[in-house]
Amino acid sequence: MLDRRLFLHLVTWLGQWPAGPGLHVVRSHRRARPAWDGRLRPARAVGAPGCTVLSVPPDRVDRVRALVRDRTVEGLLPSLPKAVGAPDFTAHTGRFRWSTAPAPLPDVGDWIPSTSPGLPPWLRLFDCEVLVVRDADGRYLAGVGVKRHDAHGHEIAVGTVPAARGRGLARRLVAQAARRVLDEGAVPTYLHNFHNHASARVAEAAGFPDRGWTTFGVVPR
Repeated sequence: MLDRRLFLHLVTWLGQWPAGPGLHVVRSHRRARPAWDGRLRPARAVGAPGCTVLSVPPDRVDRVRALVRDRTVEGLLPSLPKAVGAPDFTAHTGRFRWSTAPAPLPDVGDWIPSTSPGLPPWLRLFDCEVLVVRDADGRYLAGVGVKRHDAHGHEIAVGTVPAARGRGLARRLVAQAARRVLDEGAVPTYLHNFHNHASARVAEAAGFPDRGWTTFGVVPR
């Protein structure tokens, strides 16, 4: 049975869930509004085995539905940015994961304001606390930001400086952040590119199994 929090997240984030077999294009005003970082995401899809829902702005539904006919996802992607009115954006695909039972790894980081000194630029995009590990001298080693897409689903993003990789920091941070997301009443999600094997290993170790779900969409370059 699908976790209720995940179901509510997908309905809210995409505009519909589930749908019948195949690829379904649905309308959502969220695709025409700024996302968590203030930038547009004019197309977003989540696919479970046998079913994919592609969410686009309301005024682009007919155009994208015409484009989808007789095309695979791979055949659709090159034309999707222009079809949703964002020709300068890029299309991407990846794995979609979630967890209701993060791995029982020990906490390793501290929650601090995203405006704290010494953080990398990508963590400063978040308007809430971020989870960070520093070395004994206070230098940043690894961190997590949480993309609060809606009240029901929060996506975890993690990054580690090259010199600190291989210590298990990322998986511990992801599990720690996932526990906090669950405590807040939402379901933690984790997205990564298909070929990012390091990110896939982090997800598995943190308790985010590969259930065969996928995602694709149109994002700023």
